[in-house]
Amino acid sequence: MAETQENIAGEKLSVDMAVTEKKKAPKPVAATARTESKGGYWWGTGRRKSSVARVRIKPGEGKLLVNKKELGAYFARQQDRNAVLSPLQAVNAAKSFDVFINVKGGGTTGQSGAARLGIARALRNYDSSLVPTLREGGHLTRDSRMVERKKPGQSGARRRFQFSKR
Repeated sequence: MAETQENIAGEKLSVDMAVTEKKKAPKPVAATARTESKGGYWWGTGRRKSSVARVRIKPGEGKLLVNKKELGAYFARQQDRNAVLSPLQAVNAAKSFDVFINVKGGGTTGQSGAARLGIARALRNYDSSLVPTLREGGHLTRDSRMVERKKPGQSGARRRFQFSKR
């Protein structure tokens, strides 16, 4: 008593075939073997605005250095420090990894956003089972917003010169 249903090509299919044709199982996340690369570190690169952060992590006691300075000494604003620490706190690994960040370009907010993405990508390279948690918090998403360019005939990207009617 298999019911039939037509697909797009007009072929008759049984109901169970039609259901399985529509639903495709998601691919399972492949668990990576924890193989170190380049001296026992896992690497991640993050970008935000015009800033680029190269991040190295390794299991340790929770040391975090940004351009060879402590986190609090490099980022004065609490908002920037929270952004850098957020991927580690999302996976409950704030005291489990030593993190070394080299960041250049842009301002402090761009640099902290780049460091956040770099840490998240390094954690993903370390253990792919952390991907759903990092993805849920938005840590693996690259913020593509950039400064809009200045246009000719205007005083800025959107600001125009003053209009004179007479």
